[in-house]
Amino acid sequence: MPEDKLKPKSDPPARAIVPGPIGPLVPPYRGPGRVTNAVPATRWRTRGGPPVAHTATGPSWRCDACGQDWPCPALRAIPTDAARRATLIPEFSRITRRAIRDLRGRPGGPDPVAVVRRFLWFLPLTDEEARAIALRLR
Repeated sequence: MPEDKLKPKSDPPARAIVPGPIGPLVPPYRGPGRVTNAVPATRWRTRGGPPVAHTATGPSWRCDACGQDWPCPALRAIPTDAARRATLIPEFSRITRRAIRDLRGRPGGPDPVAVVRRFLWFLPLTDEEARAIALRLR
């Protein structure tokens, strides 16, 4: 009977090793437990030095690397093309909403229109457009 003949289990096929410019190139692991969208910590560090990421969080919204108002001049100096602007708009809109809430009530702090112009520096906004965005994000 065919049911009596059990097929021996075979091992999965081995991954192909393709020669690369500096040695064998092994395809990336795509199985369970793969960490996606993980940025290695070494990307944001200089050789053995402190972190150099120009990031900030509320309520002060000061740059962690240089201590200036965030987004700092170093972050603003990065060129922005149309594709980068398209990826920055959703994230910076979310951040701008938090910044308006954090900075609005501070004595001597910026008004919401100034916060919008500061956090959406990569968009050419008029004062009326910035005011409309500030009203929407409050």
